[in-house]
Amino acid sequence: MANYSLDLALIAIFALVQWRITAIVLAATCRRWVRFAILLFGVVAALSYVLTFSEAVAALHFPNHLGMVLGAGSLAYFMSATCVMIIYQMLAFVRRRLHVETNPGRRRVLNVAGSALLASPFIAMGYGAFVQRTDFRVREVDIPLPGLPHDLEGLRILQLSDIHLSAFLSEGELARVIDEALGLHPHLTVITGDLISGRSDPLDACIRQLARLKADAGVFGCMGNHERYARVEDYTARTSARVGIHFLRGQSQTLRFGDALLNLAGLDFESYGLRKRYLSGAGRLIVPGATNVLLQHNPDVFPEAVRQGYNLLLAGHTHGGQVTVEILDQSLNPARFFTPYVYGLYRAGNSAAYVTRGIGTIGVPARIGAPPEISLLRLGKA
Repeated sequence: MANYSLDLALIAIFALVQWRITAIVLAATCRRWVRFAILLFGVVAALSYVLTFSEAVAALHFPNHLGMVLGAGSLAYFMSATCVMIIYQMLAFVRRRLHVETNPGRRRVLNVAGSALLASPFIAMGYGAFVQRTDFRVREVDIPLPGLPHDLEGLRILQLSDIHLSAFLSEGELARVIDEALGLHPHLTVITGDLISGRSDPLDACIRQLARLKADAGVFGCMGNHERYARVEDYTARTSARVGIHFLRGQSQTLRFGDALLNLAGLDFESYGLRKRYLSGAGRLIVPGATNVLLQHNPDVFPEAVRQGYNLLLAGHTHGGQVTVEILDQSLNPARFFTPYVYGLYRAGNSAAYVTRGIGTIGVPARIGAPPEISLLRLGKA
């Protein structure tokens, strides 16, 4: 995802938070080595944060796994530190308003509660990294489509996306996902991009595991942005084709189920910078009279897919926000800065889109409020 205004805003926020933390620590000690250590830590964290950008890692020719570890560590620290600083300032405000210095009992309660609150961001991050990140579960979703032919009712589509086999998802963990998917017996399997995160990631191992997937009508896919960043789109398509996985790159495949036709089209990743030209030429892939399904990594193309006449869009990319907080029945997560289509089933006119949370992670190696999912979609008549 590319949103430079958001990137600059985050850099400014993290810089301000780190400046404030440094000022607090420096004011609390006069030891030279402590001052030097905190300043050095700030510099290292800032430099490591640059490695959270896949384009930067590629441009610098930095070892991908090491870059991911350093970048993830700095991002996790900055996110947690920002939450801690917000809580710290809120507690300071409460203390000033309540004048707790005059009541020792109230002061002790507030101190205990404050300590727990200050620790909560690190606890949540730990839970997201070590528990929810690998809590792979099947999510079954019914997708009603107006005018769906009788022979497509009940059609089961297995969707896997955003695998990101890399430093933070092992082949063994991916094998667990595939084992779970094998028992679902789908009619059709689709893979909607981001098999890996960077060029040095084990792409062959990912394809080897995906080759175990079975479906009556076959296994198809589309490319994600990380295949583009790593410059492995052609290699991915060639190698996957040898094991029966067909990546559709500006192509379509018409599948027959009884007397009904399902036309499956796929396009390479379309970036947010191309909003005004989304799905250019994709209309030619539509088959009149068929149920037309589009595979596209970026869900933001949904309105254009509806306009062109696609019945269903299957996408990923957002990870369901990856780190999501529910406030007043509203989901707050980074993906909302990029698209309104973050997770789940969306409808517009006679068309629908399903955006899966996917399997892996990018940036911080944690999932909070957005666990990974193996999506089993069931078509029905609206």
